[in-house]
Amino acid sequence: MASAVLKVAGFSKCSRATILRGHSTTASLHQGVPGSLWKLGKLNHIAIAVPDMEKATALYRDVLRATVSEKVPLPEHGVYTVFVELGNTKLELLHPLGEKSPISGFLQKNKSGGLHHICIEVDDITAAVADLKSKNIRTLSAEPRIGAHGKPVMFLHPKDCDGVLVELEEA
Repeated sequence: MASAVLKVAGFSKCSRATILRGHSTTASLHQGVPGSLWKLGKLNHIAIAVPDMEKATALYRDVLRATVSEKVPLPEHGVYTVFVELGNTKLELLHPLGEKSPISGFLQKNKSGGLHHICIEVDDITAAVADLKSKNIRTLSAEPRIGAHGKPVMFLHPKDCDGVLVELEEA
């Protein structure tokens, strides 16, 4: 079937062999890697720290016509959240709740706000955290906590994730 598709696309025998060889080489990189006890899922949301929650909410709701949730306080995380539905994922708008909010520090360094973290779903947060810790990926808390969706979450240290704050959320 691949051969038929490649012929339709106009590839020569030489380029077809190169593509197939490239594919098999890529597959061999994963051979010998033991199966994991957990699986990475879809992108759940991208979080954006905002200095003015009402202004940011109005942009997505009134200007861009997105479906926007109510503002919800999460005292255990020190933030207010608003979720913007995008169909294939969500944006999470974050604003400080209290002086000790981690978002306050972020906004002091980034006055106009900006990308704060990405959230990826996992099927088993406990197994994922144990596995990642065994691979020297640091977490920002000792144990998962309940996040904005009422599910366990864990943040991974950005210095261990190429400068990106990664939140894992159990699906």
